[in-house]
Amino acid sequence: MNAHTADTLNEKYHDASALDIVQVAIRDLFPSRIAAVSSFGAESAVLLHLIAQTDRQTPVLFLDTLKHFDETLEHRDRLIKRLRLEDVRTIQPIASELIARDPDGMMWSRDADGCCDLRKTRPLAQAVMRFNALFTGRKRHHGHGRATLGYFEQDGARIKVNPLVQWRADEIYEYLDRHGLPRHPLTEKGYPSIGCAVCTSAVRPGEDVRAGRWRGTSKTECGIHESSEAG
Repeated sequence: MNAHTADTLNEKYHDASALDIVQVAIRDLFPSRIAAVSSFGAESAVLLHLIAQTDRQTPVLFLDTLKHFDETLEHRDRLIKRLRLEDVRTIQPIASELIARDPDGMMWSRDADGCCDLRKTRPLAQAVMRFNALFTGRKRHHGHGRATLGYFEQDGARIKVNPLVQWRADEIYEYLDRHGLPRHPLTEKGYPSIGCAVCTSAVRPGEDVRAGRWRGTSKTECGIHESSEAG
């Protein structure tokens, strides 16, 4: 059982920097028991860079839904090489469940929640069982249920750590430029938030940063960041 709670950690580290949060989480709070969940999406390079500065051996979990843009897979490989990440683990859906539940690969068009459960939530739940804490790249400026996020978030017995929660979009891109980090190629084509190719569209001027995710539906999250005992 994890001895730390999100409330006590948020109180203690409320004025820390993003790098402070990454370092204390890896070195002091959850040594050898923390991983990063990364989509290798539009803003992922910043958090991965902070983690690489602290410990390149920190596990990074990449959910390969088998529905990603080719550009995302290329960006993933580019970042792994650039940051010299030493433990990137690709998590894929369970093959037998894909055959049974989504034999034609079109569940996303019939049941988006079920597709996310099959391709993201269930595989990740298995992958994170040995970890007490998980880094995420979520930020308040993404809106919806993220507007009140803290650095630390209780998820059953597990803690989610959100080092970039206070960062604005301009701070993200200034950091990328300052450190010479590659940008996801789709950001220049109007994709500020990038998920699966079949469920992500470009965002029009004036729209919310996540407006292109599951466009035309009420869905705003894939489910892996909803609080649950399973994590």
